[in-house]
Amino acid sequence: MANDVKVKKSVPSSSETDGPLVRFGLALSTWSERWFPDPLVFALAGVILVFIFGLCIGQKASDLAFQGGKAFWSLVPFTMQMVMIIIGGYVVATAPIVNRFIAWIAKFPKNPRNAIALVAFLSMLTSLISWGLSLIFSGLLVRELAKRVKGMDIRAAGAAGYLGLGAVWALGLSSSAAMMMATKSAIPAGLFQIAGVIPLKQTLFLWQGIATAAILIVLSTFIAWASAPPAEKAKTAADFGIEYESSERVLPPRTRPGEWLEYSPLLSILVAGLLIWYLAAFFKQAPTGALAALDLNNYNLIFITTGLLLHWRPRSFVKAVSESVPATGGVLIQFPFYAVIFGMIVGTGISAWMADLFARVTTQGTYPLLVALYSALIGVFVPSGGSKWVIEAPYVLQAANTLHVHLGWVVQIYNASEALPNLINPFWMLPLLGLLRLKARDLVGYGVLQMMVHVPVVFFLCWYFAHTIPYIAPVK
Repeated sequence: MANDVKVKKSVPSSSETDGPLVRFGLALSTWSERWFPDPLVFALAGVILVFIFGLCIGQKASDLAFQGGKAFWSLVPFTMQMVMIIIGGYVVATAPIVNRFIAWIAKFPKNPRNAIALVAFLSMLTSLISWGLSLIFSGLLVRELAKRVKGMDIRAAGAAGYLGLGAVWALGLSSSAAMMMATKSAIPAGLFQIAGVIPLKQTLFLWQGIATAAILIVLSTFIAWASAPPAEKAKTAADFGIEYESSERVLPPRTRPGEWLEYSPLLSILVAGLLIWYLAAFFKQAPTGALAALDLNNYNLIFITTGLLLHWRPRSFVKAVSESVPATGGVLIQFPFYAVIFGMIVGTGISAWMADLFARVTTQGTYPLLVALYSALIGVFVPSGGSKWVIEAPYVLQAANTLHVHLGWVVQIYNASEALPNLINPFWMLPLLGLLRLKARDLVGYGVLQMMVHVPVVFFLCWYFAHTIPYIAPVK
């Protein structure tokens, strides 16, 4: 099997080479592989727990059931927008020109430590553009470096490739929470009444959010560089019995006259040109400015248009889309059940009860810390940024209105803290693990090391920057 490690005398055992933090991380990962259920179980269990919680605070069972069922399809637009983020990121990352760029950049690192630091840095940088792009791009880069850099530890490199999802992705353009709150059509009606529309200028493009992302990128890259094992102590892809083939895409030859347009760039160029024309006109005419006009729909359209051009031929584009679809299954089936949870919270008295609790147990100064802690803890059990925000947002933002905490920064607190559990949660690792042919337990040890440093830093930044932003009333 690909994951069976070939024991060699020249490669010391894990217990001899791994520090206590890595051994603890591997033990945690082994436990999670045995006991951690499929994320759908958490969604289903969440429905039952919220129903029971509602009963305990005096809500009627009939009201809870009705409001939950009524909301089942309420997240359909948002669900498809999340699916398109995955597809758009995959299509762009697997384009031939991007593959050539990966091969070119993989020539620069001359030793394992620098290679792993490069993976970490680019993983986080690309995640600010798209978390879907980051996972695929990082996986392909690690594969290329594994063939070029002798002695590179594949576990540390894989964990570095996952840092985008575990550190800063939610502070970037594919942030589910920020994009939802900037897109009126994606905001459920009950949430819109509480918070209105929060433009990206009040979330992702706050200087405080940009500073947080920059600090985390520098810190994470340094930890990845400093913790990378030397070549003589590394477990390479070869030690795991893995040999990576070329990622270059070769289309089968055209065999029928009807396939001519599939292999011609003509339609791709014309359609992409029309879409670029539309986007340019839309952003130019936006009355509130281009940044405020950037929402989930336009964001996804930019990625699909870019992918269409980069693949050049419709046949290559369609092939990439087909390969990306399996990664969307979890989003498609889980979000409707999270919508049930949202319906029970917003459609009954649960939202007001939770908001009142948050307002009573905190002050304006301590509220940011509570939101950060709560979001990080819930993220361990609900590994989905967009659906978890739908659950939290009603009472979190309602309490923020009561305490006069900047709503956009509350979104950013959520973004920074909800990414922390990703460092040890295998849910979003799946596309990367598939590319690298590794198991979650191979990466989580380094994820634990990163998380132990990230938690105090993220909590401090969320608390400190909250005091620098004045409250703005909801815009509806």
